[in-house]
Amino acid sequence: MNDRTEITLAAVGDLVLDDDVLTPRLEATAPRLLDTLRGADATIGNFETTAIDFDRFDGWPEAEPGGSWLVTSVRSGADLRAMGIDMVSRANNHATDWGVAGLRSTSAVLDAAGLVHAGAGASLTAARAPRYLSTRRGRVALVSAATRYQAMSLASDPFGMVPGRPGINGLRTRKWFAVHPDELRAMAAIRDGLPPASLHHLARKADARDGSVTLGGTAFVSTDRTGGRAGPHWQVEDEDIAALRTGVRQAKQSADLAVVALHTHEPGNYSTEPPPFLHDLAHAAVDEGADVVLGHGPHQLRGIEVYRNRPIFYSLGNFVFLQNRQFPLTREAWRRTGLDPSRHTPGEMLEQKRIKGPFAGPVWYESVAVTLAFTRDGVLDIALLPLTLTFDTPHHSDRGTPRVADAAAGARILGRLRGLSRAYGTEILLDQGQGTLRIDL
Repeated sequence: MNDRTEITLAAVGDLVLDDDVLTPRLEATAPRLLDTLRGADATIGNFETTAIDFDRFDGWPEAEPGGSWLVTSVRSGADLRAMGIDMVSRANNHATDWGVAGLRSTSAVLDAAGLVHAGAGASLTAARAPRYLSTRRGRVALVSAATRYQAMSLASDPFGMVPGRPGINGLRTRKWFAVHPDELRAMAAIRDGLPPASLHHLARKADARDGSVTLGGTAFVSTDRTGGRAGPHWQVEDEDIAALRTGVRQAKQSADLAVVALHTHEPGNYSTEPPPFLHDLAHAAVDEGADVVLGHGPHQLRGIEVYRNRPIFYSLGNFVFLQNRQFPLTREAWRRTGLDPSRHTPGEMLEQKRIKGPFAGPVWYESVAVTLAFTRDGVLDIALLPLTLTFDTPHHSDRGTPRVADAAAGARILGRLRGLSRAYGTEILLDQGQGTLRIDL
């Protein structure tokens, strides 16, 4: 730490835990990593699962999960505290994989462990509210929001006799697909040649208002509206942007450090480039007083931007990615793999997901742990510790477990992150196996 340092913050990416306790293993295999987590005044991660005691659980898996029905043990809260994690964000697409009962169960587990958690609550107001951690060096506030979530996950406030709905702080978006102007004109001709009743009158009215063309339930717009970018285009609801701004401003007014966690998968996990609206949300958060913005969702690293002397991490990737020991597994999860639970073990089914599924490659198992040193004027020093999540291993149970990368892997990870960050004019220096970034205040 610099002599001017007043408080330190450590941050990691997605916590996809299983039914085991991880800290004892990390004590043996990754002591330097644990020192990083435990050495900061506050350490934050993204809790992307549900903690359930099935002997007492009175809920069920929802029909539509956030991709898979993630679940972990009620021991997970205490395990994270033992690692050194103090705060977790919860606004993400897996918060209600096991319904509201699972959401409440997770809250109880995190509370019992003394973990501060933000982004989920008994109402929308509660989910939007900043949550606070008091340390010996100052108070840290966390605001958590997501643009990628299941429809049922969105919390709501009471309205008259209508009770509030537990859920997450979801940022609602409208989606269009941008095509070149001549393609849009051709689509308009197709739409207008169809029987009038083939398009709902509200969709027709929206087309007239937005200059869009709706075909097959998808609204298309011209690339003239998206800066020449073809492909999917999202717009966050103004009401939700205003609420996020208010929450961040409140966080900064009540704490020494304000941290904002934004969870988004758009335009897709495969993309290392964030959607334009995420830049706007992150900048808005900094404008309202956020000292750092932590992005996660796509399960791989995205670049780092420095905006108004404040760092924006567009994705920290995975920190723990233990999808290979999930228990229990739903019938629907088995059906999606095409394997027969009477002939295959759960380990074989989960391993097939790694080999043939969307995360069949080492990029999903490489990330960084970040340490930020703050002065009275803002963040001064940033250290990036490269991590590997034990991808190439003969033991399936080890895969997804973090450890400090060796020299070759660390150079590769930091080299990729440097390339992604240069798009924002951010230069990362390499120093003895870790990356460093200094902000001149």
